[in-house]
This record gives sequence, C-alpha cells and structure tokens, in this order.
Amino acid sequence: MNTSEVVTAALTLKPVDAEHFDEAYVGIPQPCPWPKAYGGDLVGPATAALVRSVGADRTLHSMHSYFLRPAEVGNEVRYEVERLRDGRGYSTRHLRAFQAGKVVYAAMASFHVGEAGQVFRSPRAGDVPGPETLPSSAEYLHDEPPGTGTMTADSKKYWSQGRGFDMRHVPGPIYLRVEGQEAPHQAVWVKPFDPLRPVDGLTEEQLHTAALAYVCDYTILEPVLRVLGRPWAEPGLVTASLDHAMWFHRRGSVGDWLLYVQDAVAADSGRGLGAGRFFTRDRRHLATVAQEGMIRTSGRDESR
Repeated sequence: MNTSEVVTAALTLKPVDAEHFDEAYVGIPQPCPWPKAYGGDLVGPATAALVRSVGADRTLHSMHSYFLRPAEVGNEVRYEVERLRDGRGYSTRHLRAFQAGKVVYAAMASFHVGEAGQVFRSPRAGDVPGPETLPSSAEYLHDEPPGTGTMTADSKKYWSQGRGFDMRHVPGPIYLRVEGQEAPHQAVWVKPFDPLRPVDGLTEEQLHTAALAYVCDYTILEPVLRVLGRPWAEPGLVTASLDHAMWFHRRGSVGDWLLYVQDAVAADSGRGLGAGRFFTRDRRHLATVAQEGMIRTSGRDESR
C-alpha cells in the first residue's frame, strides 16, 4: 500500500444506517504486525466520524476516550455518533465503536464555533535538532536483522515505513534498545511520507484534524518506556492504550514536520501516563495529548 494510503484508508468511513445512535459509519483497521489494531486506528476514524456530525462552522476542541477491548485488524468497526447537544457556541457528541457486536471504544467530543478572545501560547519547545539532521526509522533499522529482541521482518517493515508517517526521535528511538538517556522525556518529529489524499466526507481542515488524532498514539507511551528502560522489542513486554484525551488549540496542517514533545507523568501498578504537545516547525502550539496505557512485562495476554 502506498504510504499516504495508510492514513487516508484508515480515515475513510462508509455511512450506514444507525442501530444505536443518530448516525453511523463503518471502517477497517489498517494492517499491522500484531493481531490488535493500533490505538490511533480507533481514535483517528472516531475523530473523522465525529467531525462529520457537526456543521462546517464548528471545529473540534477536545476529545476524551476509553479503549475498552482490543480491536482486531482487518475486521469492520462500526462508529455510532449520538448528538447530545447543539448550542449557540458549542456542540457535544458521544461516540461508541463496535466490532463483532461488542463495544471496543467510546469517546466524548466537544466542538466550538470559535470567537474572538485573548491568546496565550505555551512556552516554546526548547532547542531540538531539526528533522533533516536526524535518521529516519528506516535508516535506524536498516542494518538491524530481524530476530533482534522480538523484532520480526514484518515489524521492522512496519516501523520503517508501514505507519504512513516519517518519525524521527530525539534523543533516539526505543525500538530495539533505549537510545540516549533513560529520562522521562523525548521529542519526535512527524510528517506524512507523502501528501495526504482527500477523504470523502471530510473537509481539508477536518482531514488534518483526524490525521493528527491518528498519529498521536504511536509514541505517546514511549517516554514512560524510556524512563523504565524498556524498548518495544523487549521479550515479554505487552502494552495497550487505556484512555486518551486530546485538546486542539488552534488550526494547523500535518503536511509539514510537526514536533511532538512528550513527557512521562507517572508509572505504577502496571500503568503509565504520558503527555505530549504538538508544535509546528515555527513552534506554534497546535494540540495537547494525554494518555494512560497498560505496561506489562510478564508477557500476559493484552486483552485485559
């Protein structure tokens, strides 16, 4: 699959008759080397479904969600949207995602018409090397043979180019080993490998909002794993997204490099909390993310 198609295929939804709420769509989680779908493959399409339920005058400003069950790759997911309220300035929506008749994901979202007001931008993201000076995931993994830790040929290909986004880590990735200091923070430059293709039912602005929601989950738990000294390919490591929150502060495009600055907030009791902020190349703060995830090192099944 062409790299741009990974993202646009994930965000492409087909309208269907609603069974539970006011409107419904179906989509297919994208292929990955594991039986469970990538968390963003629920957050992104859910965002695409939610933004289609409001008028063009309203933009998504916050979204809060829970991952209830693992979703299987390649099997249809139904996204049903309930219109809870439409006020003069704000709209509220509730979404549930079903697979095989069971709820796998649930979200609440709020939209705003936008209005004049005071502006504050969080402090700049600090001195981070530019993306052009950093190796891509494919370059980092090029000389690493499958069989290093739990990395297979399929997972190597997926990490290198199968996610639709070029990702460049500071201080370094944690695919096979923790590169750099085991500190509770990192930064990742992200950009689609090639331009996003239009998606039916979404405006260009809505497409970029959904794409940002799609990509945010790939690395949000990495600062927690980094400070614990645990790379993705460590035998017995099992992770799963538990809940997710995202705030969209201002409009922006994912067409150019975005700097995703991330911190570990806490880790205890088999869970870890990560927080992140998206900045444009010129350091405009676009969005903030928080996510708690399950982190197990016993190799137990991730079905929770």
